[in-house]
Amino acid sequence: MNHWIDQAQASGVRMLQKFTQTLQLHRTGLLNWYRYRISTGPLEGTNTKIRVLQRQAYGFRDHEFFKLKIKALHMTTYALVG
Repeated sequence: MNHWIDQAQASGVRMLQKFTQTLQLHRTGLLNWYRYRISTGPLEGTNTKIRVLQRQAYGFRDHEFFKLKIKALHMTTYALVG
């Protein structure tokens, strides 16, 4: 990766140089993915389900009931429609 970044920086292509700066900013996270192979996909799916539930639950007066619904989301086997 270091060799490629050095070549891209020396190329003189401005867009490529800007991309290498972004790559260097995210370098640790990118390389860690190859080391640990952990995905945030399941977490993002849960967050989406909570957002859909929140839209469906607009107007709930009881916050405790809403919290219980969120806790029960991981046990559901059906898709939320909304």
